[in-house]
Amino acid sequence: MPEMWEREVTGVILVGGKSRRMGQDKAFLPVSGRPLFEGVLELFRAQFSRILLVGDREERFADYGLPILADQFPGSSLGGLYTGLSQAPSPYVFVASCDLAYPSAQVLKKICTLREGHDAVVPRTAHGFEPLFALYAKSCLNPIKEQLKRGEFCAYAYYPQLKIRYLAGEELSRLDPAGTAFVNLNTPEEYARIAK
Repeated sequence: MPEMWEREVTGVILVGGKSRRMGQDKAFLPVSGRPLFEGVLELFRAQFSRILLVGDREERFADYGLPILADQFPGSSLGGLYTGLSQAPSPYVFVASCDLAYPSAQVLKKICTLREGHDAVVPRTAHGFEPLFALYAKSCLNPIKEQLKRGEFCAYAYYPQLKIRYLAGEELSRLDPAGTAFVNLNTPEEYARIAK
């Protein structure tokens, strides 16, 4: 059953990647007996009553019975975030890429509970920001749009303009002790390690 934030948060899954480095559609690579995408979708269905898919891939995802939005700014995850955020009926979206191997319900829930008073809630690990498993408010739209119009596609370059709540350090490690919540697959070598 969706949690208390379900009326305020729409789940947005980015499905527009070209999988160039993988050489095949990574959204449908099997991990733990199911396609990567379906693992993310199962998590979202347990948390959100509204889910949007963003990407020019309608033919691949039509069978899931979810709204599929074409990118307003094609070619980047930031453009996908902008599209989902601009079209969502709720004041917030929780965005995830479709290629997460082990998306964490605990991390997702914690992020959603921290939303009040912030423009975004973003995990930050030793490797940097995790902008594609994070929550964003409608107040992010203008800074994102201005950046996209300049042809800048960095997924977090606009963060200094906003009030961001970071989930980091011990607070994050308690929720994700194995450090696997943000593992995504981009290359055959990464997939081979996970498949083992």
